[in-house]
Amino acid sequence: MSDFIFFVPLCAVIALGFSGYLTLKIFRHEEGSEKMIEIAVAVREGASAYLGRQYKAVSVFFLIVFLLLFGLVLKGYFVIFVPFAFIAGGFFSGLAGFFGMKIATHSSARTAHACKSSLNAGLRLAFSSGAVMGFIVVGLGLLDISIWYFGLDWYYSNNPLPEGVSKLTVITSTMLCLGMGASFMALFARVGGGIFTKAADVGADLVGKVEAGIPEDDPRNPAVIADNVGDNVGDVAGMGADLFESYIGSIIATSTLGVAAGLGVKGLTVPMILASVGVLASIIGTYFVKTKEDATQEALLMALRKGIFIASGIVAVLAYIIVRGVLGIQYTGIAWAIITGLLAGLFIGLTTEYFTSASYKPTQKLSETALTGPATIIIGGLSLGMMSTAMPVIIIAGAILLSFFLAGGGSDTTLGLYGIGIAAVGMLSTLGITLATDAYGPVADNAGGIAQMADLDPEVRKKTDALDSLGNTTAATGKGFAIGSAALTALALIAAYKEGVILAGGTIHLDLMNPVVLIGLFIGTMMPFLFSALTMSAVGRAAGMVVVEVRRQFKEIAGIMEGKGKPDYARCVSIVTKAALKEMILPALLALVTPIVVGILFGVNCVGGLLIGATASGFVLAIMMANSGGAWDNAKKHMEEGACGGKGSDAHKAGVVGDTVGDPFKDTSGPSINILIKLMSIVSIVFVAFVIKNTLIP
Repeated sequence: MSDFIFFVPLCAVIALGFSGYLTLKIFRHEEGSEKMIEIAVAVREGASAYLGRQYKAVSVFFLIVFLLLFGLVLKGYFVIFVPFAFIAGGFFSGLAGFFGMKIATHSSARTAHACKSSLNAGLRLAFSSGAVMGFIVVGLGLLDISIWYFGLDWYYSNNPLPEGVSKLTVITSTMLCLGMGASFMALFARVGGGIFTKAADVGADLVGKVEAGIPEDDPRNPAVIADNVGDNVGDVAGMGADLFESYIGSIIATSTLGVAAGLGVKGLTVPMILASVGVLASIIGTYFVKTKEDATQEALLMALRKGIFIASGIVAVLAYIIVRGVLGIQYTGIAWAIITGLLAGLFIGLTTEYFTSASYKPTQKLSETALTGPATIIIGGLSLGMMSTAMPVIIIAGAILLSFFLAGGGSDTTLGLYGIGIAAVGMLSTLGITLATDAYGPVADNAGGIAQMADLDPEVRKKTDALDSLGNTTAATGKGFAIGSAALTALALIAAYKEGVILAGGTIHLDLMNPVVLIGLFIGTMMPFLFSALTMSAVGRAAGMVVVEVRRQFKEIAGIMEGKGKPDYARCVSIVTKAALKEMILPALLALVTPIVVGILFGVNCVGGLLIGATASGFVLAIMMANSGGAWDNAKKHMEEGACGGKGSDAHKAGVVGDTVGDPFKDTSGPSINILIKLMSIVSIVFVAFVIKNTLIP
């Protein structure tokens, strides 16, 4: 066992301890006036109620899959630990999202109150809330991996191994089920939370801002509390579960390839150690996030960037030391593969920022298209999103090529594939601070809503709007980062799938002249589009119900527009809750069933084609949707700051329509695709032995 491996659980404890420290700092701040506390409590209660119902629904699904896996254990397909690893992965993924939601709902009113004193105070508090989320995710991820690694290592060091399988192989194959459980929970959280938040947001905007002409977050709008609840269950809890599975998925997939590459226990543990030093680097980076009171958007963005750049620089230096110390000088190229992943993540973030921030030409020009109506801004946003895919694809292609050959792929293909996987771990190693810059956005958004509903001084809302606008850009950047890491991780999982086929006694030849491979390629290419259609239509249906309900209340509740009648907020929360729980089932089942059915019908080569097609099309589609949505949102914000006629103009109303189209793009379908492509890969690996023995085409 590597001498450094005990560093992993230590850093898990440090990450969780730092989260606790930040939480205590946040709770020392006041929540503000009685009205602010009342609104914050309503949002907290709504978010907790939704997550409670979601977890109950998901637990039924997990029980069914657990029993299925246990049945396959009795048939001899898996070792006994596999079903329990599946449950553990889902539990920790859900726990990460739950804790993130809790701290976010306790931070929004405090952020609004902090903005009374200074912009920097508001930034630091909202960022600290995001940092709690980031370090809970990495802390729980490393803790989950450590428990299973040390537990399985101890067990198989003292008990007989399954026949014909090495200890390291059985450890990594079992731990892959951690990733499968985490991915399923993440998919439910992202899809369910995304449907909830965007249905409420779209309904609130279309009737409130466009039809009634009232401001965003106006307390007269019956959907406003549902909208604020949605920010927390979708953009915080869903995102936390999503990036938890990305984090542990990249580590486990790369560890599996390290064993396949013949690097033994050292190759298995290097990804874990790298992720651990990333925790320390991220903690250091958080202390560099600060700004001046009169800061511009560019200065605010630079404040967040500074922390990420410093953390990345520290990881780059330590990666070189780790690889030299654990693997030896002959594997120095693997350190350069890690640095390649770090740089790729930063470059994708910068290109995403360019296409989605109102500080740059693309989004500014998109705002101008609203002058001729909703149709032209929708066309412009779609065009911008499609255009924005070019650079991320080139960056990822370059990262794949460089990491493969730097790691030694020219002489050993498996070692090169390990390099691609370790590049993904490198990209995600600074997740503690990267996620903080993303998760802080919903807190700032809710702070603005509370400032509006509690009738705070307009200067406070101006500060929260500045933080919220920055949050839109960092959220888009975070999504690009997550999608980029998903592409690299999915490639590592495809390589692990190939190794899994060989270990299960099958043969795999992914020849494009093989019609079975082509069938899989076409089905895989179609999957992200089908998945997106299901999630987009779910948001549309739920938003339609919210629109009808808000219109009804405006018409039937006396005095509502004069501020004398009280809207029925709970009714809108109930509508989107029921819709989200109902609509999230089919997309999740699609991800589970498709690889198994395709494998049984057409064999393992077809599944290989399926995974390649889904990864390629899913990466591009997810980037397009995330960037279109982010640009529409910031174009609307740009107009609210005075461009193109300003707030309330016809152009602004067209911008709101564009934003409502972009909402499910960037917060429901787009970010869920990266879970889909990884989940299908993990399901394919876990069930490979079953598929080989039961396929209709040998």
